[in-house]
Formats: sequence, structure tokens, C-alpha cells
Amino acid sequence: MTGWLLSIEGTPAGAHLAMLLALGSAVAHAVFGALQKGRHDPWMSRGAIDFCYMAMALPVALFVVPWPEGGLWLVLLGAWVIHMGYKLCMAMAYERAAYTVVYPVVRGTGPLVTVIAAGFVFGELFGPLQWLGVLLLSGGIFALALFNLRHVEVGRDTLLQALGLAFVTGLFVALYTTYDAFGIRAAPDPFTFLFWFFVIDGLAFPVIALARWQRMELRPAMGPLMLRGVSGAVIAFLSFGSVMLATRLDKVGEAAVLRETSTVFAALIGWLVLKDTVGPVRGALMALIAAGAVLVEFGGA
Repeated sequence: MTGWLLSIEGTPAGAHLAMLLALGSAVAHAVFGALQKGRHDPWMSRGAIDFCYMAMALPVALFVVPWPEGGLWLVLLGAWVIHMGYKLCMAMAYERAAYTVVYPVVRGTGPLVTVIAAGFVFGELFGPLQWLGVLLLSGGIFALALFNLRHVEVGRDTLLQALGLAFVTGLFVALYTTYDAFGIRAAPDPFTFLFWFFVIDGLAFPVIALARWQRMELRPAMGPLMLRGVSGAVIAFLSFGSVMLATRLDKVGEAAVLRETSTVFAALIGWLVLKDTVGPVRGALMALIAAGAVLVEFGGA
């Protein structure tokens, strides 16, 4: 598997697979966000998910993939620090406002900053049509966030805090996307980086969640919480793992933008599962986001 992936890196076949991986990551990440914001406290949900994906990844990291060598341990440590910042900000934002308010702001900030960062770090260049696509996608996501603010019931007393945290979380998304791309490209075997990332990334939040659980007056039952953790862990592998592999195979900026079509899938989840109303305005904005993604993917050809 590793040999085949490395053989198509930088080829048209690799670019095609990267597109499919990024889109698959978008679907998975929309589901992941809904799971974290679901009926459980977001800190509890995140702790259960992190514990489960750490436990799943550990045997593979120890006995299947090659161990990290040299400076890769430091790269993994840097990834842990960045992802901790992301998760802390995301959990605090979800505490203060609804999923449909927080999620679009986070996802709208990420792609624009990532494309700029990838240009500096990896020397990636976007054509005029691709830049138009980035602006359409990010603009559509932010417009969706504004629409939600006007039409979705939210906690107005904590709204500004939530929006500020969501924006900072979006900056962390851009930072971890760029940094993870650097990390997975630095590893001789991409799966070494992936599985050790999940082991190291899963260490802290279960401890934070357990401490929070012990202080609660009404503690959630562990059974349903861990069931959510298992399902969330599987989705996390698909979401984060797929986009990391996509950034190894092809352009980081394109993968980042395609992944942000997760906002479209999140709206569909809200409509189909959470019984939100989509309506013509949301439908048009979702179409705008999708059109932006198409321009980014094919506008550079």
C-alpha cells in the first residue's frame, strides 16, 4: 500500500486520488463535527473520541508501521501542540453557540488562509479561476454563517465569544493543515506519521474530559459516551487521515479547499438528521460553495 501511494505521488493518478480523499474527508468531517456537538458535552465527546482513536491506532503504530526516526518525533510533537490549540478552541466555541453558527465560521476561515500559507511554505501557485473559486467557497461559507446568525436561535449573550473562538479555530485549521502536510511529507512512510499522530494526539483530551466528568453533578453514562467515541474515532481516521494523505499526493491548497465542502455536507446533515430547514437561500449558498470547489479543482488545468 505504501509503495503504491508513493509511486503515484505527484502524478495525475495521485491528483485524482487526492481529490477523492479530500471529498471523502469533507463528508467525514461534517459527521465528526455533528458528533462532537451532539447531545453530550463537547468536552466529553472529544475526550471519548480521542481515547478511542488512540487505542485503535496504538497497536498499528507499535507493531505494523515503521517507527518514527530522527526529527520526525519533534514534528509529531509540534502537530500535537497545534491540534491541542484547535481542539480547545473548538470545544469552547461549541459551548457558547450552536453547531450551525460555529461550524461555518471555522470552515470558512481555514481554506483562504491555508492557500496563502501553502504558497509560502510549498511554493504552490493558484491560477485566476482557482482564486475565484477560493473566494466563492469562503464567501459562500461566511454568508451561510451570517444567514444562520439571523435565522437560528443562538445564545446571544455568548455569541461574540463564540464567533471569536470560531475564527481563531479556523486559523488553527489552516495552521494544522499546512503543518500536517509538512509532517506527512517529511516521513518516509506516510502511515508512520498518520498512526503515531493519532496515538500522540489522543493523549491529553481524555484526561481533560475525565477531570471534567468527575466535577459534574449530573454525569453522563459512560456506555453511550464511549459508543459515540468509537464511531467518532472511525470517522476521525477517515476525516483527518484522508486529508493528510491528499496533501502528500497533491497540492495542499486544493485539498484544503475541497475539504471545506464539509460545510455543504454539514448543512445536509442538519437538514436530514437534525431536522433543520434548508430553504432556497441556504440551498443557493451551498451551490455557491460547491461551485467554488469545482473552480479550484479544475480551474488550474
